[in-house]
Amino acid sequence: MDTVTFITDGACSGNPGPGGWCVIIKKNDLKKEFFGGEVLTTNNKMELTAVIKGFENLKKKSDVLVKTDSTYVINGITQWLPNWKAKGWLNSSKKPVANKELWVSLEIHVKKHNVKWQWVKGHSGDSENERADYLARKGIEELSENN
Repeated sequence: MDTVTFITDGACSGNPGPGGWCVIIKKNDLKKEFFGGEVLTTNNKMELTAVIKGFENLKKKSDVLVKTDSTYVINGITQWLPNWKAKGWLNSSKKPVANKELWVSLEIHVKKHNVKWQWVKGHSGDSENERADYLARKGIEELSENN
């Protein structure tokens, strides 16, 4: 099975505020870019949305490498999620987990594939991360152009 790579990013102008997301999907020599935005959201929601949008574009079970600068997404899906579920979707402060619906969606997608997670330092010159950041911000810009 060939590996599909997602390069993801989320952005927000204000937090909450207008936000954008991007996923670049690469497989072999093929590359597709998807991005969009929401009028009132948070940076964490956009980071999660970017990864979920990547999975929504897969047609069959795949080996997936997710490259993201979001420790929130990586730690949430690989470490925190089992505890949240065991505690009835409460976080360590005994408050409801933020973005539960997105975490549920992401977990469903992840279970269908063989997924590896790679953290990339944001704004550090990584060309793929910079491109994803640019497109996530373009998702915000297009919101204001259309309103």
